[in-house]
Amino acid sequence: MRELTLAGGGLAGLSLAAGLRLRGVPVVVHEAGTYPRHRVCGEFISGVEASTLELLGIRAELADARRHSSVAWFREGRRIHEDVLGEPALGISRHRLDLRLRDRVEALGGIVHERSRLSREPREGLVWSAGRIPRPGSWVGLKCHFHGLAMGSDLEMHLGANGYAGLAGIEDGGVNVCGLFRVERGRRAPGFELLLDYLSAGGNGALVERLRAARADGDSFRAVAGFELGWQLASDGLCAVGDAGSMIPPFTGNGMSMAFQSAEVALEPLLRWSRGGQSWERSVAEIRQGLRQRFRRRLLAASILHPVLLRRGGRTFLEVLARSGLLPFRPLLSLVR
Repeated sequence: MRELTLAGGGLAGLSLAAGLRLRGVPVVVHEAGTYPRHRVCGEFISGVEASTLELLGIRAELADARRHSSVAWFREGRRIHEDVLGEPALGISRHRLDLRLRDRVEALGGIVHERSRLSREPREGLVWSAGRIPRPGSWVGLKCHFHGLAMGSDLEMHLGANGYAGLAGIEDGGVNVCGLFRVERGRRAPGFELLLDYLSAGGNGALVERLRAARADGDSFRAVAGFELGWQLASDGLCAVGDAGSMIPPFTGNGMSMAFQSAEVALEPLLRWSRGGQSWERSVAEIRQGLRQRFRRRLLAASILHPVLLRRGGRTFLEVLARSGLLPFRPLLSLVR
């Protein structure tokens, strides 16, 4: 079998590497960072099928993840909607999960090089799984873990005038707070105070008070900017999976699932190439087509819903629907799954 090189050891890259190793494919993963590490991420998995995790050989790595069912939406401190997910979501930090996935790949005989960065040049046998492609953008993502934070629901979504933030329980009683906000160049607060500053500016002062009463894990704070949402696929023939292929707005809670699903889409075409059954160009084309077929509807729906959350009139409309009991939460959720 021919060897595959994966540039990027996040969810998509490591789960794809595990699936390939299960089938005997030689795999080398190059990760620019080290493990364990924190990442800007919602850190809950919603919408991925058990069959996908089985196919990739990583179901055991999620066996002890927290199960989340109840959901509450807030608008600038006001609770506007409560609901229950049709299927429980899984809560686990990237700090723990990425390390487990690396260990799984290595246990299967794969090679993982840390502190190793490859150049972004399309070539045969190279899969780009290094996350988002840096581009000018108007968004900033901020995250931090908190302990001793009381939660009325398993998952919370807080809408604000400048963006939104999600809260999800992770291991060891922690809560991940992760937000997406419009960049404001004048904000310069240090560390996790920047997250609190953005939340306050958006009208979520009540949430900030709750967070200040809890204990922040300053080491877990991360920030990321310079990205666009939606399709990321380049026209240069690069074989891309995960966030390098598409980035769904985080309010959907589907980003981690899409990383695993993109690995699932890429598995068979790459396996055929490794076995000499088809050309690299054909495999890349199949992966691109498969990603578009798998994610087209949810990315389109998210692109329509996302601006609604960021407009005052849109948030007011959602609140009116919610308070009148007419918010179609589950149908909307199904559109981004």
